[in-house]
Amino acid sequence: MNLKTTIAGIELKNPVMPASGPLVGDYEKMMALAGFGLGGMVTKTISIEGAEVVRPCIYGNKDSIMNAELWSEYSLKHWLEYILPNLKRDLNIPLIISVGYTKEDMEKLIPVLDRYADAFEVSTHYVGKDLSVIGETVKAIRSNTKKPVFMKVSPHIPDPVAFAQAVRDNGASGVVAINSLGPTMKIDIENRKVLVGNEKGEVWTSGPAIKPVALAIVNKIKSAMPDFTVIGVGGIATAEDVVEFLLAGADAVQMLSAAMLRGKDLYEKIIKDLPEILRKYNFNSIEEVVNTTLQKGEVKYEPNHPVIDEDKCTKCKLCEKICPYFAIEVKEIVEVNNDKCFGCGLCESKCAVHAISGVL
Repeated sequence: MNLKTTIAGIELKNPVMPASGPLVGDYEKMMALAGFGLGGMVTKTISIEGAEVVRPCIYGNKDSIMNAELWSEYSLKHWLEYILPNLKRDLNIPLIISVGYTKEDMEKLIPVLDRYADAFEVSTHYVGKDLSVIGETVKAIRSNTKKPVFMKVSPHIPDPVAFAQAVRDNGASGVVAINSLGPTMKIDIENRKVLVGNEKGEVWTSGPAIKPVALAIVNKIKSAMPDFTVIGVGGIATAEDVVEFLLAGADAVQMLSAAMLRGKDLYEKIIKDLPEILRKYNFNSIEEVVNTTLQKGEVKYEPNHPVIDEDKCTKCKLCEKICPYFAIEVKEIVEVNNDKCFGCGLCESKCAVHAISGVL
């Protein structure tokens, strides 16, 4: 099975990379992750000075990470003297160096980092929403490197397509979509306090919980700009998630939070699972998935009503309890009142034993 893909002319042996964050903060961490068979590597975001990070700074929920970390705790000097030279010597996959944040920072960072980078990723979390400022930041980067530059879309950007167009017009090679959601908050009821966060009690949320947002933004950008490279990130936890992002319009993907929630060897599992998942859905390569047109827009307004498979049904009554239209009643059999049923699809999507069909 051919797992290769290409991002702005860079060939990856498979589409899976880590996202910028705690797991890629130094040489040892990145080399350990590379051992899981990743297609490419991404560093933690490097700025001029190392960040001062509050402790504790990470909270794991069932399906999300809440994180008060900032950029790398190591200075540019430390990266240049210790981390990057060793990576240049030992890493055998493409290296994307994440950098931040201002135009002035880029004019100092890019020239000295360029020799170590196969590409740059630029976080815009602290740049703001002004596309002219973001455009000037891209110009500053492009004037200092010929390497591919990927601008990371923060979900607070009002118009992701306008963002993508602005960065392309100023020299970017593609986008990474999306950054973590925030600000968010984690409250400890018993102690009447914020459990983890900065001085404002704020954290940023990532992981499987934000996947629907990420998929929509990836698809929105790729639909408007089909020839622009998009790297999908935000919620990937399985090989099937990878395929979903590729179908939405991503050319490759990044994953971090799920590895923090479920174990770092999740990278290896996803890569090993990819061939089987591709075969399951009748794909012959990653390239075929990337080139597949996602069907959408075929909507209708007349309802389909649920069909109940009584042999599968366990009479758990969940469908009855959750129906927003009070159209289902579970007796000896499941009765659906089609006059009340709106054909919304909730019952089918929530049935644990797949005893309901016909709506979705």
